[in-house]
Amino acid sequence: MKKITLSIALVLSVMIGCKTSSSSNDSKKLDLTFEPKSNSTVSGTATFTEKNGKVTFVAKLAGLTPGAHAIHIHEKSDCSAADGSSTGGHWNPTFKKHGKWGVGEHHKGDIGNFTADEKGNGTITITTDEWCIGCGDATKDIIGKGLIVHQGTDDFVTQPTGNAGGRVACSAIIK
Repeated sequence: MKKITLSIALVLSVMIGCKTSSSSNDSKKLDLTFEPKSNSTVSGTATFTEKNGKVTFVAKLAGLTPGAHAIHIHEKSDCSAADGSSTGGHWNPTFKKHGKWGVGEHHKGDIGNFTADEKGNGTITITTDEWCIGCGDATKDIIGKGLIVHQGTDDFVTQPTGNAGGRVACSAIIK
């Protein structure tokens, strides 16, 4: 009888401990730095913060040409190529068509466009439950991917890239 009581107590303490450690108040954060690509002078930072099942992404960039630019999550966290091509194509774990975020089909990596002001500075923010940080779900986990800023805008139509032009900045999404 003592073994059964001890076993029940152990199981309950493990269950309570697990419940406490997976609190909805837990958050994860990744701070990233962009490196210039394709002979650009683009620089900046990106932050991914996961809280309560949602990830908020904020990118702040400088050194861009004024106007609209696309930003996407790509397949690989490899920024070694001078033109950023080592990151591969857009991250598309659910095999959807390229498109506009939140409007019909889109890749998980199709973040969209943002505008750089007359000084070449731009910011973009997005919050989604379609991503996670290190959760291990291959259809949601952004760890091990690359973040690319493009010279041009995403037309949301051209397959599979959006015809966004050259890659002017890259950051690996790693812990």
